Amino acid sequence: MFPISSTGFRAVILTLLCAWPILILRIAQYHVGIRTSNSAFQTFAQHALQIQTAEAVLTYSISAFVFSMVFLFSRSEGSGLELVAYLSADRARLNEKALFFMSNLFFMAVQQALLHVYKDNDRLLLGIATPAQKKIDEQDAQNGPASTEGPYKRFISQLPFVGLGSVTQALVGVLISMFFYPMFLRSIMWRLFLALVRPFYNLPRTNMLPSSLPFGGKTIWYCFIANIMISFIWTAGNTAFSIFLVKEPLKNGKPLTSESKDPNGTLLNGLKNKKLAIKVCSMLGIYSLSMSQANMMVQCFAMWELAFISRDYEDRRKGIYEDIERKDGSAWSQISALCLDVIKSVETRIDTYGKAPVPAEAPAPSSSAAEETKFKGGFQPPKEDAIFQAVPTKPNKFRDQVEKVVNQVATAPGQGSQLSPMAKRAIDGAKQGLIEAQVKATGSDDTQGLLKDLALKGLHMKFGWPFRQEYQRRITQAILGSPYGEPSLYINATTALGQLAVASLKEDNFGNVQRDVAGIIRALTSVTSKLEAFKINMPTHWTDVEGKRSCPEVDALLEVLRDQLGDLVTAFGPYARDLRLTLQDVRLAKEAAGLQAPRGELEHVSRHRTQEMRQVR
Repeated sequence: MFPISSTGFRAVILTLLCAWPILILRIAQYHVGIRTSNSAFQTFAQHALQIQTAEAVLTYSISAFVFSMVFLFSRSEGSGLELVAYLSADRARLNEKALFFMSNLFFMAVQQALLHVYKDNDRLLLGIATPAQKKIDEQDAQNGPASTEGPYKRFISQLPFVGLGSVTQALVGVLISMFFYPMFLRSIMWRLFLALVRPFYNLPRTNMLPSSLPFGGKTIWYCFIANIMISFIWTAGNTAFSIFLVKEPLKNGKPLTSESKDPNGTLLNGLKNKKLAIKVCSMLGIYSLSMSQANMMVQCFAMWELAFISRDYEDRRKGIYEDIERKDGSAWSQISALCLDVIKSVETRIDTYGKAPVPAEAPAPSSSAAEETKFKGGFQPPKEDAIFQAVPTKPNKFRDQVEKVVNQVATAPGQGSQLSPMAKRAIDGAKQGLIEAQVKATGSDDTQGLLKDLALKGLHMKFGWPFRQEYQRRITQAILGSPYGEPSLYINATTALGQLAVASLKEDNFGNVQRDVAGIIRALTSVTSKLEAFKINMPTHWTDVEGKRSCPEVDALLEVLRDQLGDLVTAFGPYARDLRLTLQDVRLAKEAAGLQAPRGELEHVSRHRTQEMRQVR
């Protein structure tokens, strides 16, 4: 009888109108890539006022309202949470305790929405398929079944942390409600529900608020319990979505595209990333996933699958080498070009970092327009700079701007010849007073130094961390791009390109890959060298008071570049002459990969290895 009882009906309502809106929100807003910016405050400025934030607040508010209605109508008459309380048989009064309960859940919804945006819960954590990662997975498999648990076991293992976090958020939510409800919502909620309930009940005509606040011990307990329940629903739902949605691009132990009629063509379509935007509509029809995010997500999953193929699946690798009759070129040539484009985008960002964008060239004016301007006698306005002012020995931009403004105000057009000697003395006195104030405050006339000292004191405090431009944030934005950057895309692209090239020595029967190996080695050498130099030479910003020079995302990418470059040099080094690689190319590649590169090593390449390479051709 449970499914068709009142309990079953409430469970259906909570599932459809309380849990499902959160699921719809996650489907609509999920994305790949970390949010990149120079500081936490810049991240806040970029994302706080976007429509996604309003969608999160609205969705959690709808969920909280439905939960509050179900909770209130499930209470018995003596619970004290009735919307209308009867003082006697014919005297009814609006119960403020129920209003406080609903307001408490509204504050919980706002709190959860802000945490949702702050923690970037919509991000999907993608994996990588490098040889080093395979070794880690094999070691974990040998340690026992607990280390190779599936998504269900991982979700179960997260439930204790979900419960502990729900209790903490529930306690914070009650405290926030007790503080903000009397200040902001009490009068609004009282008048609103009086207008809604009065047509159905015989309530007093007065709109006067009760003399006491509805903060009874029983009411606070009910709010605390409801907060735990609704927070557990939200947090568990978000955790389950993040765990179950992101899976390796494998099915039955094979890559996803293996079941397609044209596996290589399907894979190339994902890598080329030419699908339309994915749109998911909710009940209100307001959610949508942008085209750039949809395209980036498809490309990241396709590159992840390609990395698995290059590492683990020999039959699929051979299929790529032998697929030479495609419209836009062989499958290998297209895949290598796509992987190189992704890898070289890092080099492009390094080369253009800190440089102003090249402005578009303005169209040259026609001869008729130039003659018309010349005929009308267009003249440039007279300059207002201080022509005879001496150049200061120590530049002080702030003081120069103040003096310039004072001079412009005092000698405005039409008044320069009428400036009295008293006004001139006042201007000179103002300038001298500014300099004396600076000297008393800082011991020098450097106003910028005073402002910088004050800013540094604020940055050392706890509330100053959002304004610090930390090294990790700045280099992540510079290398991965903005507003989002996905490290796994570049790591998997490097792994796929390197592993496919190395495996071609044994599996490429047509010898198509060897023609591109030299270009791949040079490209990886250039990117690796520039990335390492950029990582070392990037200066620490003056707001980064802690000065930590570490970035796990960039370090992981640099490590993969070195590993793949080292594998390529080790595998193809003996065939350098046949591949048209110079001694300098191999030496630079070994230096970038961290290998020893004696200058005379390549001069003693054995003849039988060269003959073997020619037979592979």
